[in-house]
Amino acid sequence: MIVLGVDPGSLRTGYGAIETDGRTHRLVEAGIVAPPRTVALVERLLTIHRSVGEVLARVEAQVLAVEDVFHATNARSAIVLGQVRGVVLLAGAQAGIPVHSFPPATVKAQITGYGRADKLQVALMVAQMLGLARPDRAGDSTDALAVALCYAHQGLARQRFEDLASTVRRTASA
Repeated sequence: MIVLGVDPGSLRTGYGAIETDGRTHRLVEAGIVAPPRTVALVERLLTIHRSVGEVLARVEAQVLAVEDVFHATNARSAIVLGQVRGVVLLAGAQAGIPVHSFPPATVKAQITGYGRADKLQVALMVAQMLGLARPDRAGDSTDALAVALCYAHQGLARQRFEDLASTVRRTASA
């Protein structure tokens, strides 16, 4: 299964695709969408939406995992981030794939074992989990890969449980 993780940002939106079976993981692609700072927000949103849609198609993602909005002290920043998340979620819906969201603390806890881990700790664990020779510098694409890995661990386990429960229900009613 290919999972695309996204770390939304109005100036830098990180993305990272992994191939996973829930136990082993392989890096497919990672990068950043960075619309020019000088263009209006609506143009940046359009660029992010189109770029995420293109990545979803290119890597043939089967699931989109997106980081939730954190609790920002600046209301304006939180609103803008919510708009960015909206266009990312829309790209997943338009691709017709399941979309899952994870709070930042859940992603950090799933990847490092500590919900308040810093970016470097996350980057080191992402590199280890993906078998990379050296960690990429801590940043948006690394955070996006962490979101994809979080889905691989948490989301796939939940999906397997639901599939098993469905099978048990069908068997019991037969």
